[in-house]
Amino acid sequence: MVTLIPLIVLIIVFLLIAVRRIGSVNLRIWQVMLLGAAVVLATGAITPLDALMSINIDVMLFLFFMFVLGEALASSGYLHHLSFRLFSRAGSVRHLVALILVGAGILSAFLMNDTLAVVGTPLMLYFARRHGISSKLLLLTLAFAITTGSVASPIGNPQNLLIALTGDVANPFITFPLYLAVPTAVSLLIAYIFLYRAFPDEFRSIIPLVHHKEAIIDPALAALTRLALILLVLMIAVRIIVVTLIPGLDIPLTWIAAVAAVPILAGSRRRFEILRRIDWPTLAFFVGLFILMASVWQSGFFQPIIEGSSLDLDAIPVIIATGIVISQFISNVPFVALFLPALSQSGISTAGLMALAAGSTIAGNMLILGAASNVIIVQGAEKEGETLTFGEFARIGVPLTLAQAVVYMIWLSLIPV
Repeated sequence: MVTLIPLIVLIIVFLLIAVRRIGSVNLRIWQVMLLGAAVVLATGAITPLDALMSINIDVMLFLFFMFVLGEALASSGYLHHLSFRLFSRAGSVRHLVALILVGAGILSAFLMNDTLAVVGTPLMLYFARRHGISSKLLLLTLAFAITTGSVASPIGNPQNLLIALTGDVANPFITFPLYLAVPTAVSLLIAYIFLYRAFPDEFRSIIPLVHHKEAIIDPALAALTRLALILLVLMIAVRIIVVTLIPGLDIPLTWIAAVAAVPILAGSRRRFEILRRIDWPTLAFFVGLFILMASVWQSGFFQPIIEGSSLDLDAIPVIIATGIVISQFISNVPFVALFLPALSQSGISTAGLMALAAGSTIAGNMLILGAASNVIIVQGAEKEGETLTFGEFARIGVPLTLAQAVVYMIWLSLIPV
């Protein structure tokens, strides 16, 4: 039996995240999501046991360890020190935005977009304050870069990994970029154009950016953080090699994040300070998100729509459009998990699987709740007294997503199978 309570709660959550206010009370995203989870629990739309089981421990632990690394980067001063080496050549706002789009886009294909969201947010806020640039521009640049860039890699985001492992994709580290690298590069260029149109005064600024090499605040913590970053990169490289050579064997992302965090948690005298200062509200948000989305899933509202649809599930435009729309309601990973069996029954082509990866991923560019990385960015910004509203994101994100969708549709429809 279909119950509409979770769907109604989800709609209300969307609205509250959009307005962020009830009367004179200002609300944070994590508070709204926890409120939604509490309502579906209180109304019996999901049982406490099912709610507990819905919380993805791997995701929670991955984020926890990455937050530890992110906080150590910021607290030690190593993040700002490192940023000078990466972005000191940017002499203008337009150059900086281009470097962020390209750099974060490429890195997200290897480090996973959530990782870049954790470490990139404080860096964007630093650039905004240091150079007098709109924080909203840089936060949006980061969000669009890491979501779009992650499309072209089987480990760029969790839904791509799911497709690579269960979608019978041959040589995923070759197949994904072969099908998706070109439209992803075009989509990053489109993101630059949309950002330029949305912030013309920022881009037209003739004041040159003057970069200064920041001193490291805590050398001991910085050394441990440097070691943590080296371990992170090495573990990711090992993971890529292992998955390529032995497809049936995998190194969980949680293990990678845990190994990277060991030097900080075991070696730093400031470990408890770091633990106290990590982004606990975002972790609370994900607990609420898992519970609310599980209740929406259990409501049975979306399954008949997908399974009984008369749409041509082999058509590239249908796959991409469906991924974009439904991912806004049940998130992209649950959508891919639901949609893959339906596509497999129809004998889906490799191009179709790549369309599923593209549609479910660029869905994150449409609305804040379309991707976990967006929420991490917004929560991280609010922790530092900045914000990015639902409307500000959607004003650029909706038309950008539609434009990018057209690019992927055309390319995947024309590419030889």
